[in-house]
Amino acid sequence: MTTPTIGFIGLGSMGKPMAQCLLQAGYSLAVYDTNAQAVATLAQNERVSAAATPADVAKRASIIITMLPTSAIVEQVLRGSDGVFSAVQPGSIIVEMSSGVPAATRALAQEAQGHGAALVDAPVSGGVSRANTGDLSIMFGGTDASLSIVEPVLRAMGSSVVRTGEVGSAHAMKALNNLVSAGGFLIGIEAILMGKRFGLDTEVMVDVLNASTGMNNSTQKKFKQFVLSGKYNAGFGLELMVKDLGIALGLDENHTAEFSQLCLKTWRAAAESLGKGADHTELAKFIAQRCDVTLP
Repeated sequence: MTTPTIGFIGLGSMGKPMAQCLLQAGYSLAVYDTNAQAVATLAQNERVSAAATPADVAKRASIIITMLPTSAIVEQVLRGSDGVFSAVQPGSIIVEMSSGVPAATRALAQEAQGHGAALVDAPVSGGVSRANTGDLSIMFGGTDASLSIVEPVLRAMGSSVVRTGEVGSAHAMKALNNLVSAGGFLIGIEAILMGKRFGLDTEVMVDVLNASTGMNNSTQKKFKQFVLSGKYNAGFGLELMVKDLGIALGLDENHTAEFSQLCLKTWRAAAESLGKGADHTELAKFIAQRCDVTLP
């Protein structure tokens, strides 16, 4: 049985290892990115062809993955004069794996139908480390029929694929997941800083949290690795976290989620203070400065 050629648009810190996982699974790829060097590097593999435009990707593949920073960029890639919609083949499935705005995703799905194609959302969680190993958690919004077609492709990049509902539901779930993750990071760092001021050893604190009920993803995989080490290079941008938190709070139409609103306010202030290019783990430095406590 021959494997189909997969279109892949977006070869950033997450997209590149995801594309490599597809290659390891035996798929051929037609790839596009505005970063020509990223395309050239991947195209050294004989099963990778470089596409000149998103439309060129659509001509070569009936399953097209987008892994891009924002819904606005996804819209440009799909709707532009040389975009995917201008050349998409009837029956194609566009798999939107970015962290997008649910309403924008639903609008794009309706537009895709007008071109005889389907658009589903399949955002991921797990970060660069799990993208490298093909162990991502993938949420899926779309029909069972679409899932049955693209699930083998998704399984090449993730160990968990969960259908959350109709189109747009997966992007909503991804934003809410990142809200919980951001809240856990924030409260954990505040606790670490309070403990350090009291005189506790920060490394010991993380060990105790990880053996106790205070354990969360940040205590397990971020505090020692990226904060206490002084590296601050987890690979996910602070401004992207703020974007995702804004998407999540957009679901709170009655503005009743007070803790979540405070969480967004703090992350947004950190992004404004630290500027573009900051890693999301650098929030710890921002909180430390506020508390007048020294971190690496």
